[in-house]
Amino acid sequence: MKLILTGVTGAAGIQIFRQAITDAAITKITVLSRRALPTWMDVPQNDKTEVIVLQDFLNYPSDLPARLGEHDACIWALGKSSVGLSEEEYTKITYDYTMTFAKQIQPFTRARTAGPFTFVFISGEGADQTEKSSLLFARIKGRTEKALLDLPPEANIRTHILRPAYFFPSKHHPSDRVNIRSSTARALDAIAAPIISTMIPSHFTPIDDLGLFAVGTAKGMWADEHLFRNTRMRQLLRQFPRADGSERKTSC
Repeated sequence: MKLILTGVTGAAGIQIFRQAITDAAITKITVLSRRALPTWMDVPQNDKTEVIVLQDFLNYPSDLPARLGEHDACIWALGKSSVGLSEEEYTKITYDYTMTFAKQIQPFTRARTAGPFTFVFISGEGADQTEKSSLLFARIKGRTEKALLDLPPEANIRTHILRPAYFFPSKHHPSDRVNIRSSTARALDAIAAPIISTMIPSHFTPIDDLGLFAVGTAKGMWADEHLFRNTRMRQLLRQFPRADGSERKTSC
């Protein structure tokens, strides 16, 4: 299986990247990144990963869509917080980048004979496809979800929307927390994470679980479902044992 990844320097994307590297079913990983991957990334070296630097996600080199069209799936984790961004800026990053990719790859997904191309979009709890929410994040994420789910059947793209709840960088990789989170955010994580994960686990997504679920979805698990809220993801993951043997909690 050949997989495209975006957003691998973010908290979700880097864990998805690690999970994909260790998955024997994935034979090639193509990372789309706006710049070379930073040296701080604590990711195993491997020979199945190719990094393509795409400085502008609205403009693809003429030869790139065909190369991407040779893949079987994409996990789209590119994005950032809406805090401090105008609606135009956040729409560009969240909606325009995503839908430009979908448009660029369609001539090749339409021609696929090995089944549909799988597109996994990392959204978030609270996304609103009606766009009636007062929250910028909810409206634009919801708009993007709906546009992806409304792609015509002839596009031959099977879309899955993942809506994780609160998550934070892996405790097993200190470099993630230092480089992905600001000092203020790290302090808030230290306070909020144990409270949310213990008291209201339905509002918490362990980052390892998110990586496992995203890659499993890209591989075709749960192919008949298209929208996964956090509680549903955690319910489905109960079939997978944790590496440390601990129980997965799915409700408040």
